[in-house]
Amino acid sequence: MGITYVEGTVSGQKGDARLRFLVDSGASYTLLPQETWQAIGLTAQRSMSFSLADGTLVERKISECLIELPQGKCHTPVVLGDAGDDQPLLGVVTLEELGLVFDPFRRELRTMLARF
Repeated sequence: MGITYVEGTVSGQKGDARLRFLVDSGASYTLLPQETWQAIGLTAQRSMSFSLADGTLVERKISECLIELPQGKCHTPVVLGDAGDDQPLLGVVTLEELGLVFDPFRRELRTMLARF
């Protein structure tokens, strides 16, 4: 898996925040640090359990926000990070909603080929 970052903006009821996301092709959902989601006014809509890479199970709250990347924008579910969840992650669900895939060889986001 290659590592790449992408600049983006997330928007909530109280405003916007500019972030540098780590593109994480192993993460289902996009994660926002606690300071960010609180600043833009997101509130929890539900909770989910997640399995981390080391097998640890954690529970986090889920919300939704508008995300804008250079390649487009969409509403997407986001994990509301707890204290210590400091790295914004861009997950696969958001990438798919934007019609993007991560190319690990070139370390870049590409347009997804449509399939029926």
